[in-house]
Amino acid sequence: MDGKKEKLKKLEAEANHPDFWTDQKQAQNKIKALNELRSEIEPLEELAQKLAELEVLIELATEENDEQLWQEAKTVVEEMQANLKTVEFNLLFREKYDSYSAIIAIHPGAGGTESQDWASMLLRMYTRWAERKNYQVEVLDLLPGDEAGIKSATLLIKGKNAYGFLKAERGVHRLVRISPFDAARRRHTSFASLDVLPEIEEGDQEIELKAEEIKIDTYRASGAGGQHVNTTDSAVRLTHLPTGIVVTCQNERSQHANRERAFKILRARLADLYQQQQAAELDSLRGDQKEIAWGSQIRSYIFQPYTLVKDHRTGVEIGNINAVMDGELDELMETYLRQAAGKST
Repeated sequence: MDGKKEKLKKLEAEANHPDFWTDQKQAQNKIKALNELRSEIEPLEELAQKLAELEVLIELATEENDEQLWQEAKTVVEEMQANLKTVEFNLLFREKYDSYSAIIAIHPGAGGTESQDWASMLLRMYTRWAERKNYQVEVLDLLPGDEAGIKSATLLIKGKNAYGFLKAERGVHRLVRISPFDAARRRHTSFASLDVLPEIEEGDQEIELKAEEIKIDTYRASGAGGQHVNTTDSAVRLTHLPTGIVVTCQNERSQHANRERAFKILRARLADLYQQQQAAELDSLRGDQKEIAWGSQIRSYIFQPYTLVKDHRTGVEIGNINAVMDGELDELMETYLRQAAGKST
């Protein structure tokens, strides 16, 4: 805490300097860091102050044997417990990019229309969750399915800790239901995958994109979008030559907008790759042999013959599947994050 207070003091001094806003981008990043430090420090300072007040209150209640003072002390304790729980939960977001906004990509598995419809259900579910959190949702790329659902979707979910929350959702999601596309009303199992990346702003020193390392191709967009989209080379494909990462974006009408969004996704993909490489290096040093998480089934959503959402990593089961599909995901996310934090300490 002393180190954070010292850092806050330094940033506040820089923010008061007359030349602070000369570099707008750097100034905005520092203001963001300053606000994040304040949000960490202030709740703990308030708890410390309440603790001091509580000690005085208990001393008075003991001396005077005053039931009213004891009740007041009890109320203060309950308030502190609630505040402490919030502070404790915020400590779960301590990894490098946890406080960042998130980019999520949804892809249906094999199964055609059935899986594409399931992917669109997940798209709605995460959109509703973001709205409940008062996060901003921006569609970066969307490719509709041939008959129903989606072939792919990429969303930017803007807000503090969006990546910290949504990283709990990375993996394969399984659906069991009576298919609305099957005339025989048989039960079907469908899969869709969710990838989650932190939004890396342009200018991030650790994610440097060199022009000579990026191949840029333009082509005509496919799918829905109107006459303009299908008759101009508005779609953009970026290939990062050192890593082989390929990013496409075709949702916007202008090539410039698609290019800008493609670069945003590429920076996020590179940040995620570097994190995975660092984690793999640490695992090799520890001697751990861990299974790659991507592609593994993390959760099942069962509509038939009974209703149940089950997280296979944590064991959490929720019977109200409609609430979950309507964006009530906090219990599932929080349990996973708490368990993951426990394993890492």
